[in-house]
Amino acid sequence: MSIPKEPRQLMINIMYLVLMALLALNVSAEVMNAFQTLDEGNQNSIATVDEQLDATVKGVETILEDDSKKRFQPIQPAIEEVRSISGEFGTYVDQLRDLMIDRSGNNNGEVDDEDYKVDHGVRALRGKKNKDITTRLLVLGEDGQGGLGAELKEKVIETRQRLIDAYSNLLTEHGQNMDLKPADIEAKIQSVAVNMPFNIDDEAWKEADRPSWEDFKFGHMPVAAVMPLLSQMKSDLKVSESNLVNDMVSLAGGKVIEIDKFFPVFNADRSYVIGGEKINAKVSVGSYSSSLDPSNVDLRVNGQRLRINPDGTADFSITGSGTGQKTLTTSVAVTNPLTGEVKRGEGKFTYEVGQRSVSVSADKMNVFYIGVDNPVTVAAAGVASGDVRVSVTGAASKKSGNNSNLIVTGNSVGDAKVNVTAKGQTLGSFDFRVKRIPDPKAKIGGSTGGKLRSNIFKSQSGLYAELENFDFEAKCGITGFELLYIPKRADPVVSTNAGGNFTASTKKLVDLAKPGDNFTIRNIKGRCPGDNGPRDLGTMSFQIQ
Repeated sequence: MSIPKEPRQLMINIMYLVLMALLALNVSAEVMNAFQTLDEGNQNSIATVDEQLDATVKGVETILEDDSKKRFQPIQPAIEEVRSISGEFGTYVDQLRDLMIDRSGNNNGEVDDEDYKVDHGVRALRGKKNKDITTRLLVLGEDGQGGLGAELKEKVIETRQRLIDAYSNLLTEHGQNMDLKPADIEAKIQSVAVNMPFNIDDEAWKEADRPSWEDFKFGHMPVAAVMPLLSQMKSDLKVSESNLVNDMVSLAGGKVIEIDKFFPVFNADRSYVIGGEKINAKVSVGSYSSSLDPSNVDLRVNGQRLRINPDGTADFSITGSGTGQKTLTTSVAVTNPLTGEVKRGEGKFTYEVGQRSVSVSADKMNVFYIGVDNPVTVAAAGVASGDVRVSVTGAASKKSGNNSNLIVTGNSVGDAKVNVTAKGQTLGSFDFRVKRIPDPKAKIGGSTGGKLRSNIFKSQSGLYAELENFDFEAKCGITGFELLYIPKRADPVVSTNAGGNFTASTKKLVDLAKPGDNFTIRNIKGRCPGDNGPRDLGTMSFQIQ
């Protein structure tokens, strides 16, 4: 087989040689799967070229309808002959493939589902590792007198010559009428014969000291390895067919759209990840024709038409705004200059807009209080907000809210943890102390003790508890106390008071206050949210003035 000039074909051939070398090293399962991938790649390549050929032929038919192109009309039957010859060989190879698939499968005379099996989640040939079938069918033959490989070789030689003859007959009989000089005609015919990738390499098997071409190609080869060999022959033929058709179309002044630019396309399922997460992507080969007029390509992002570069790409930029997930819609419309047919495609690209952020926390302030709502804000830079999950363990629990803004309540004095995860990955665990609400101050008229004018003291209705320098919404109450009245010139009198408001007996003593008297309020008891019982708030003493 001659060395192809097309980059894609050369790449496929190199890949096949590498896989052959791996097979020689007995790298079994992976190689078998790789052969299947290569075969599928060949089949996709054939389908792509076939689609391009259909468009080219349709275009030249339109061109030849013009009366000014009447002298080029012999091109049309020549194209039909070339495509028919190619189709015959393709059918022959497909029959040969089916025969091997069935014989290495359930051997029931037809290709069906029983000839396949699911291997590691992939539908594969049941007899893909079978080497006896390929050797017996293609090399030795059923009767030991020679297999179908020799016939295949002759078919290749015959088909190749028929293609050359069809092209040669067109140029020999009509070339001069198409403005070709005799020297040009001869040069074109010679070029086709020399450069046609569809060929038989009749030297390699001799240099390898093998008994025949078919033994060299197929002897003791597993079915999985022979499949891409056969599809490669069809691919070489399809490229040869395309070259001949395009050359004949060019004689009539038809424009040939040749795919000559290739580039990798990486389509990932996300554009924002953190350590430990996977990126899943489709990696493919993009193609473009440098001969295509950029005006025939309408490429848009969010409706904005982009300027096409010489390599078939376009530049686009956008400034991120807001936060969260954003989506760009893409579309392309390519007009075939030969047929006027417009091919369209659409797609989407999703990305995440984040914010630069910094968090500063004082370790000693990492406290949850029992009995009040403790608001917590979680900001995880570098992670999609919808993926964040927050849990609270230990002496506190999550009361309400979402995974960005939540309310935590303390359950008991001790330690708690706030755990932040995203898609199964732990982003961090943060320690908090859980405490009771601090003791409030017992007050009368805004005072906690000391000198107080008699009229102000007598105007009060009772004691109240005040939380000083406490940022949470919480209200503590007085549950009881003892008031000791010490007159300036009389014996002390005690009143036991339930609750914070003065009872009648307590109020009666308060109303007796006059300058020089003393009042001591002792055994003050209070209660705050989350308390299981009253707490001691100390003693207050007042000197009446």
